[in-house]
Amino acid sequence: MKIQSSLLPEKSRKQKPTDVLKLSFGTVFTDHMFMMDYRNGNWLDPRVVPYGPLSIDPAALVLHYCQGIFEGLKAYRRGDRVLLFRPEKNIERLNKSAARMVMPTLDPGFALDSLLKLVRIERDWVPQVPGSSLYIRPTLIGTEPKLGVKAANEYLYYVILSPVGPYFPTGFGPVKIMVADKHVRAAEGGVGAAKTMGNYAAGLLAGKEAAEAGCTQVLWLDAHERRYLEEVGTMNIAVKFDDEVATPPLSGTILPGITRESVLHILRDWGLRVNEREISIDEVIEGLGTGRVEEILGCGTAAIIAPVGSLYYKGVTYTVGDGNTGPLTQRLYDELIGVQSGEREDKYNWVVEVS
Repeated sequence: MKIQSSLLPEKSRKQKPTDVLKLSFGTVFTDHMFMMDYRNGNWLDPRVVPYGPLSIDPAALVLHYCQGIFEGLKAYRRGDRVLLFRPEKNIERLNKSAARMVMPTLDPGFALDSLLKLVRIERDWVPQVPGSSLYIRPTLIGTEPKLGVKAANEYLYYVILSPVGPYFPTGFGPVKIMVADKHVRAAEGGVGAAKTMGNYAAGLLAGKEAAEAGCTQVLWLDAHERRYLEEVGTMNIAVKFDDEVATPPLSGTILPGITRESVLHILRDWGLRVNEREISIDEVIEGLGTGRVEEILGCGTAAIIAPVGSLYYKGVTYTVGDGNTGPLTQRLYDELIGVQSGEREDKYNWVVEVS
């Protein structure tokens, strides 16, 4: 399919942010977006058009039964170079989410080409400040107008772009996370492994309680026993013990993070002992007391790597190590940021340049 472009004249385009450090995440959007429709079993009319409101029927299935999925990735600028980090993995995960939600999949090659075309058109929106990026949000929604629980026959796929500042605007540093002991995010056999909209709505109440407790995010436990670590609201979790780095396994209840996969690959390449296994909250709390737990870190697209300085669990705050960023966490952050920005060797061929 040929992608048609209908671009705004230069005089009608938005003024780009002058200080990316002052941007709130996801509040400013570029001039154009990509759109494509699905009807009668086929993808139709791929196009780049001016950014603007969507027109969908009030009975669109996504509005009533949450048949919608999305992805998140970033474009980085270093000088004249604009780079994407493993975008093919985001497309692969989008298609897996689509299959789980009974939605049509995208041709991977075409999906990547459309991403590259849109970013190429909007490349002047990619900020220069270290740690900043152009956030890319591909989204797929069921648009068929029908009241009744069913998979839609019509869909809209679109991609929007938003310049964002560094996740840590005042500098890379530890965060406080609340361990959820009342609420759960996903259960075995559910849609926890899909990046679908309802998963995030399910976490809003716990997120509110975490904020009230002075925490930035929620660490979920398993739905069956509320005992085993799963993931944080916007990232996967890993624990550095004295003799291993462990992270919860992909058992169908957590999102298979692309940053997670990259971190595990790097750690194994560095020669560390890495295990994907069940980690109980009791093991973590005990390990914090004995010193066996040395570091806890989150990994995801937004933060890349986030050091966890303390856990808040059942009304008690537990400090991780000395409360500061651990050496392994710092090393991972420096490595990933360096590879993503093109400042370090990309020996895994993870970076795609927007030519």
